[in-house]
Amino acid sequence: MKIVDVRALPIRLAATPTTKPRVPRLSDSPRMVSPMHRYPELRSSGWALETGWERTACVITAEDGTWGLGLTMHSGPVANVIADHLSGVIVGQNCMATERMWDMMQRVTAQYGTAGLASYAISAVDNALWDLKGKVLKRPVYELLGGPQKDDIFCYASATMADYGLDNSLEWFLELGFKAVKVFLQHGPADDLDGLNKNVELVARAREQVGDNVELMVDAWMSLDTEYVVRLCELLKPYKIKWFEDFVLPADLGSYANVRQRLPTQTLATGEHWYGVQPFAFAAANGLIDIMQPDVQWVGGLSAAVRICHLAEAYGLSVIAHGGMNYPFGQHLSAAMPSIQWGERSEGVSPPGVPLEEMVLLPGTPVIRNGRLTPSDAPGFGLEITKEWLEERAV
Repeated sequence: MKIVDVRALPIRLAATPTTKPRVPRLSDSPRMVSPMHRYPELRSSGWALETGWERTACVITAEDGTWGLGLTMHSGPVANVIADHLSGVIVGQNCMATERMWDMMQRVTAQYGTAGLASYAISAVDNALWDLKGKVLKRPVYELLGGPQKDDIFCYASATMADYGLDNSLEWFLELGFKAVKVFLQHGPADDLDGLNKNVELVARAREQVGDNVELMVDAWMSLDTEYVVRLCELLKPYKIKWFEDFVLPADLGSYANVRQRLPTQTLATGEHWYGVQPFAFAAANGLIDIMQPDVQWVGGLSAAVRICHLAEAYGLSVIAHGGMNYPFGQHLSAAMPSIQWGERSEGVSPPGVPLEEMVLLPGTPVIRNGRLTPSDAPGFGLEITKEWLEERAV
């Protein structure tokens, strides 16, 4: 069956919880550290974290009217890449030929760079194709990947939102049943020794609050340098963090090598801002990291993520999809791949006191219960979305 239409539209998604948070929002909540942290005038502007572009929804329709949905970020340029270029490659293709179409998209975008924004576009198209394929075959996507490898997925909560206070968020995560949490640093090299000490204090307080029977991870969101990473990780040893994540700029593979050389026993994780398979292959072959963290909506879609999972197995590494429990795309990947044993719930998880059910952005997305999740067994990714629902959210 052939593909007859590929559409890309900017959409705005927001949770609409009915439960009021049990604590007030802070008026001056601290921002997590970012690559722009060295420029104080931009730290509180939001510019460092927000582009102003909406999300991109990709809808691919087959001859019989069956359609699949993919989702990604950065609608401004990404929607244009899909509509103006990738659609011309995909329309007319066999909707079952996901390998062929992924390879075609990798090659046709090489002229302007397959990584980065083009990778976001490829991800939306590829995930829409897998959703379509599952719907046509009337099977969940995880079965198309080989079936469920595990009964359910162990999930951790990432405290990306500090609006209600980190201590309140961690308390809520524990109440929800999470047995692992991740905290984000709030200071970088530009903050000198005072900032370094505050980072250590943040992790120390988190460890004291969650206790010794909950795993604790630390994320630096691309903001440090080799010297700072080494110094900080040495200071964090008493707090037994499971891994240290995303510590230098993603393209700076030399610094990844330097950090690994100087911290041979520290478990290191990254990959949300690596695009395509090649950076992961290089990192695996050179022993740069222990945990690969591709984002299924950014890295090149499910087709790229599966390749990365197989690569990790070949090198004895593990994979955790970035934000993988937020949406069905990462849930189905995680259910099927042996190299994935954990799943991340991020995007703020939920304000303290607000049930996770009220934070779902895409109808049909299964919710974490007591720290574990089982994907939907409905066809495709199991989304319960109509084209009218998408049009209502188009901007």
